[in-house]
Amino acid sequence: MEKGNYTPVAEFFMVGLSNYPELQVFLYVLCLLMYLVILLGNGTLLIITILDPRLHTPMYFFLGNLSFLDICYTSSSIPQMLVNFTSERKSITFIGCALQLVISLGLGSTECLLLAVMAFDRYVAICSPLRYTIIMNRGICIQVASWTWVLGFLIALVQSVLALILPFCENIIDHLACEILALLKLICVDISLNIFIMIIASIILLITPLVFIFFSYVFILSTILRINSTEGRKKAFSTCSAHLTVVILFYGSALFMYMKPKSKDTKLFDEIFGLSYWVFTPMLNPIIYSLRNKEVKEAVEKVLIKNLYLRRM
Repeated sequence: MEKGNYTPVAEFFMVGLSNYPELQVFLYVLCLLMYLVILLGNGTLLIITILDPRLHTPMYFFLGNLSFLDICYTSSSIPQMLVNFTSERKSITFIGCALQLVISLGLGSTECLLLAVMAFDRYVAICSPLRYTIIMNRGICIQVASWTWVLGFLIALVQSVLALILPFCENIIDHLACEILALLKLICVDISLNIFIMIIASIILLITPLVFIFFSYVFILSTILRINSTEGRKKAFSTCSAHLTVVILFYGSALFMYMKPKSKDTKLFDEIFGLSYWVFTPMLNPIIYSLRNKEVKEAVEKVLIKNLYLRRM
């Protein structure tokens, strides 16, 4: 398309799944229920990691960051989706779309880095337990967590700004939210630079952390297999299994979503998969950590259940 054939955009219309009006009510109820579960599950994890002194360790400090991140991530997209499911206009302002893009992309980028940091935490805890408190001291944990947020949002800001300053041919987004790939399809001019930046970002945020996590778990598994005690091996593996499950869910979905820049059309499958990517992983994270972690179960019982019971007495 020629550069002159563009329209100044004041708002966008999100028409993802609008061809299936019979699904709108079902999707609204489903997303609302799952969003409430996300808020309840991740909110509970965040509260107990703050209130229970036994969970004031690096592992749960990063888990608290992950829970807060998941709450913010879903809150950046799901409420707008709920509004659109019940609205005929299904619109969002240009500023609103820009904010949603930066926030959701920034939080997703941050989670990529945070999961790698959590893998390093497990590596140090199992492979160098005697040096764990020295290497993963509170100051280091705060600095590392802060840098994951800063780098995640910087990379997201670069991608978002480079896309939003370009001219748009239309303002109809064939998606459920203001997502970077869906927006790039509306741009009139050449987007080779945007695709190049996206590939670089994918290498930094997806491939590199995933390789780091893989080698971390190679060393972790090697160390666990050398533990003589069966109970010791079981305990060591249980501290890693929840994180490994979350990594597989998150990176598997993210690689499918973003490592295909040549895609031109937004298919029905992509839209539904994108919805599950925004909702299912943040919803499953607290469930996975609760089911696989005895300390979390005990903290929930101690901090929440007992406190609620005592208040009623």
